[in-house]
Amino acid sequence: MTENPKQSVRGAALRKLVLDTALERFSRDGYFNTSIHDIRRQAGVSIGSIYHHFGNKEALAKALYDDLLQRMDAGLAEVMGRESDCRARCDGIIAFLFQAAIEAPQTLRFVLEARHREFLPDEPPVCSSQPFQRMRECIEQGIERGEVRPMEVPVAATAAFGGAIRLLHLHLDGVLEQPLAHYLAETQEAAWRAIVMTPADNP
Repeated sequence: MTENPKQSVRGAALRKLVLDTALERFSRDGYFNTSIHDIRRQAGVSIGSIYHHFGNKEALAKALYDDLLQRMDAGLAEVMGRESDCRARCDGIIAFLFQAAIEAPQTLRFVLEARHREFLPDEPPVCSSQPFQRMRECIEQGIERGEVRPMEVPVAATAAFGGAIRLLHLHLDGVLEQPLAHYLAETQEAAWRAIVMTPADNP
């Protein structure tokens, strides 16, 4: 029998291989229908190496969840750092989310659709995670600067990004009539119109 070439993977490369495999299996089959042995077989690594890096399936799921949220947050932070006004930031955030859904649908499916608290009971809701807090920060700063009309921040953030996130779900479910990118400009415009400060809003 020839040695599986993946058995030689070590360290950070092995960790990434296991996380990528877990993402694929969890996204396709669900957390509870996936075992460590399923991940081991698909990744072609030893069960001991998985336990060495992650401990158990719950710890592996948490590592994956944290890794994906960190990557999502890094992308949103880049948008916030690159753009200065609220309109450009909102447009950039929506564009980033759309591109992520197109390029990495399994990532968005796991972040947005997995019932994390069923298998990670100590984790806060995903809407309280750092990426979503950064989106809230964008809106808060827009209100402070007079770019967004005064309203409750959760309402404004939902108006700004809720429609885009709904389209992400529809894209992931495969029910949109057009490719997701087709809806980008109209989604950005609708989001901004929902929150923009207008002359009528000034006292």
